[in-house]
Amino acid sequence: MTGDGVNQPAPKKPEPPKKPDFEKSLARLEEVVRKLESPQLSLDEAMKLFEEGVGLSHDCQKQLEEAEGRVEILLKKADGKTVAEPFASEGENEE
Repeated sequence: MTGDGVNQPAPKKPEPPKKPDFEKSLARLEEVVRKLESPQLSLDEAMKLFEEGVGLSHDCQKQLEEAEGRVEILLKKADGKTVAEPFASEGENEE
């Protein structure tokens, strides 16, 4: 016997695709917006860029919501209990 298929390691599960970096996604979104503002852009290219921009926008929003959730979890009172406090983003008026 040649041993084919015997004692070979099990195939590794493919790793889930890595989440795009927030800053890279945001920079690409800004680039897409600049391109969409170009008057020389064809309708077909504009639609492709718009679709990409919407996807990037959703990805960035999701990452911000996840970060907000982590911030809430990390905020604790003196007695050690976790407190969910609203995350005040920049530009919000404090009353």
